Amino acid sequence: MVKPEINTAKPHAARVYDFYLGGKDHFAADRETGQALMRVVPTIRAAARENRAFLGRAVRFLVAEAGIRQFLDIGTGLPSANNVHEVAQGLVPSCRVVYVDNDPIVLAHARALLTSSPEGKTAYIHADLREPEKILSDPVTRATLDFSQPIALMLVAVLHFVPDEAQPRRIVDTLLGALPSGSYLAASHVTPEHDPVGVGGLARTYQASGLPAQARAASDFAELAFRGLDLVDPGLVPVSEWRPDAGSARPPASEVNLYAAIARKP
Repeated sequence: MVKPEINTAKPHAARVYDFYLGGKDHFAADRETGQALMRVVPTIRAAARENRAFLGRAVRFLVAEAGIRQFLDIGTGLPSANNVHEVAQGLVPSCRVVYVDNDPIVLAHARALLTSSPEGKTAYIHADLREPEKILSDPVTRATLDFSQPIALMLVAVLHFVPDEAQPRRIVDTLLGALPSGSYLAASHVTPEHDPVGVGGLARTYQASGLPAQARAASDFAELAFRGLDLVDPGLVPVSEWRPDAGSARPPASEVNLYAAIARKP
């Protein structure tokens, strides 16, 4: 197996996200891009934290209420606090998780840190969302997940890095098409609706750094990701408004600029 090379001169979305969350696994190019993005939207670091909090609430719902025991998390990013398997296996130790990302640093850290409970299983593959067939057919994916039983597909803060010319609809349809009835999709996505000037600047800054990016309105995100699925209450809402923890302080939508939803495949 050829080890993917780490290009430290080019920023990567996973490492920029790690920078926002206060991690240590980023390089000068990632920090420069992250700081440039913060100049355009000063609240982007808070938005990253809100998105990460949504991920935890989503996994808790999927395990505790929806009865899901398997997860396919694509664009997982660098290991942080409350990773999918930690939340899921903390509730039901037998949960199984496949993580997918295309950053070699994520690969190295995931193999070292994403260790499973004895009862469950956690695996990681180096692959790209834009090649869904490879993700689905990977021997590790097939050995870890049972595709005859419901699976939660996690596309959290990743679809906005797939512009229309990369055919995101085909990608989502391919992934969902492989999952059985009763599976779920949890996803979040940057929106320009609440701060069009700032978010427009975000997209341009990402693009100038060599990272494809496209913000989408709620209706476009819904059509892309959730068409034909049954949305779970409260539907498609700002990420901080999806079943927030009681008593939690929630920033306004214009500071978060992310929509989120969970939906069930009939």
